[in-house]
Amino acid sequence: MNVLLIGSGGREHALAWALRKSPQLERLYCAPGNGGIAALAECVDPDPLDFAAVTAFVRAHDIGFVIVGPEAPLVAGLVDHLDAMGIKAFGPTAAAARLEGSKGFTKDLCAANTIPTAAYQRFREADTAKAYIRQQGAPIVVKADGLAAGKGVTVAATLAEAETAVDAIFGGEFGAAGAELVVEEFLRGEEASFFVLVDGENAVPLATAQDHKQAGDGDTGPNTGGMGAYSPAPVMTDAMCALTMSRIIMPTVTAMARAGTPFRGVLFAGLMITGKGPYLIEYNCRFGDPECQVLMMRLQSDLLAALWASATGNLGGLQLRWSDEAAVSVVMAARGYPGSYAKGEPILGLEAAARVPGVQIFHAGTVLRDNQMLSNGGRVLNVTATGGSITEAVKRAYGAVDLVNWPGGFCRRDIAWRALERERQSS
Repeated sequence: MNVLLIGSGGREHALAWALRKSPQLERLYCAPGNGGIAALAECVDPDPLDFAAVTAFVRAHDIGFVIVGPEAPLVAGLVDHLDAMGIKAFGPTAAAARLEGSKGFTKDLCAANTIPTAAYQRFREADTAKAYIRQQGAPIVVKADGLAAGKGVTVAATLAEAETAVDAIFGGEFGAAGAELVVEEFLRGEEASFFVLVDGENAVPLATAQDHKQAGDGDTGPNTGGMGAYSPAPVMTDAMCALTMSRIIMPTVTAMARAGTPFRGVLFAGLMITGKGPYLIEYNCRFGDPECQVLMMRLQSDLLAALWASATGNLGGLQLRWSDEAAVSVVMAARGYPGSYAKGEPILGLEAAARVPGVQIFHAGTVLRDNQMLSNGGRVLNVTATGGSITEAVKRAYGAVDLVNWPGGFCRRDIAWRALERERQSS
């Protein structure tokens, strides 16, 4: 079939790379794509938020399946529009995508269904939010309710930091996403990323992963959309995965179906693994970025067939196959990210970096102009590698990073540090 992939980041490059392996794929288009995706798919013009333009393109190019990568068009209702036009699409409806589009909605769902999550309150006014924060004390977590590209969360170590976050959110730093905020208790433990494919009723778990949100080594600096990831995540044992499915995922799937808003697509649970088991930090309604990159490197099953099964309600009995190898992805970002940064800088050495054994370079924010690859975003490259162990995958990934000639870029140098420590202790 002909497939249209929606998105322009490293996640979509990884999805395109995996989709190209499917014997069911005839032609692959990507809207809008990027400099790296252009080698795998025909990059095309429709704005993902211009639903009429997307529909017209689908009709004109005999597209049999639309795969929506990023959250914004999902929350805005692209899948609803395509469904109404009789076009099969992968991803949740707008009502189901509220699991990511409103943190308050998800917290209320958890409370109503006894899903373990941090204690919380929702606020629409700064004064009442600050009064609650002072009552609870620090550390405490402040979140913009809506979509903020992974940057609307502050883990505040002090009351002053928390109050500053409240002012930033209600002051318009995150636009409409900051019309409301959530204040929640600070959970202690180890974070993990847990993904499942859902068809409205059934849920099939994917491989586990862990990402690194903060910009600097040692988990310091501002939150970002993600500076690196690895898979598998040792903290997610078989027992912990089973608890996550029974206590968090299936109650959510059931509640959404009971409400008449069944979830279909990939459900991404950001978890905190505590001494009492897994707690839900937040849901996303799409593949994580950069977790998707490491998952696609390990996936051995046909991705297109799996996504089609999710979209058509046929996940029952599906079992996915995964490589035993580990995968690590290091994000190379533009200096200044997640603040202001330069664009249009030449990136050299990509061919040499890609020749490192086990390495794939997924482009997140690039553009190919006059046969030259240029930076075109905050997170620019995902240097991703597999290996027989996390240690080997990390060595390969950073070996490739060091071959990339881009003075305007930076990366964290401690991706997968928790897993590396575990491997050293067990050796």
